[in-house]
Amino acid sequence: MSLVFHERVGLNGRRISPFSWRIRYAFAHKGLEPEVIPTRFADVQRVRDLSGQHFTPIIEHDGTVVHETWRIACHLEDHFPSRPSLFDGAAGRGATRFVNIWSDTVLAPALRPQFYADFINVLDPGDRRYFRETRERQLGMTLEEHCVDRDARLPEVAAVLAPLQRTLAEQPFLAGATPAYVDYIVFSVFQWARVGSPRDVLALLDGVAAVRDWRSRMAGLYGGMGDRFALYPTGDEA
Repeated sequence: MSLVFHERVGLNGRRISPFSWRIRYAFAHKGLEPEVIPTRFADVQRVRDLSGQHFTPIIEHDGTVVHETWRIACHLEDHFPSRPSLFDGAAGRGATRFVNIWSDTVLAPALRPQFYADFINVLDPGDRRYFRETRERQLGMTLEEHCVDRDARLPEVAAVLAPLQRTLAEQPFLAGATPAYVDYIVFSVFQWARVGSPRDVLALLDGVAAVRDWRSRMAGLYGGMGDRFALYPTGDEA
């Protein structure tokens, strides 16, 4: 079997993509060990030549190329059915799809202004201009302007986290007694912020203790996967 994982990397091999973190945890859940090809923003032509588009992650499985995170997760579920399930059935897959969309359209936008101005420092220096230009075009403002008054916006974050806090106060994982892909999706957004800034938003908020504890449990899964790579740079590294 040939299984290759094209994974976005930043400064000194940091894993900077929330989408790649989802698939990294999905592989671990399934007990799969792909060949990993670290991929910078500067590698965009290689990505386009391989997949016809410019986003990562991408997997190659026995000659089949799959891109877009949700499609990759479903591919792994469907092609490795004898290994632990990411969704625990059709109903679980449907509910997880909702959480996937919620994470991308509600959770990530709420957290992004808390750390996006810092995020540039976890990128390879050769990728920073591209990242700044493309993201500021999308935002319609600079990264720094996007993060203005971030302390004042903390109540917005707390409101978004309220359903997570209530759920995780009653059970150890979003999937229940054990983690599944729904946990990996949501954790990936917190890991994105955790890698991308020295600012720990969860430490600044009251009433989210269960979310903080869950984040620690998630980081510790699979031999401490969430702490396997460097987080925000310190000293002269950046």
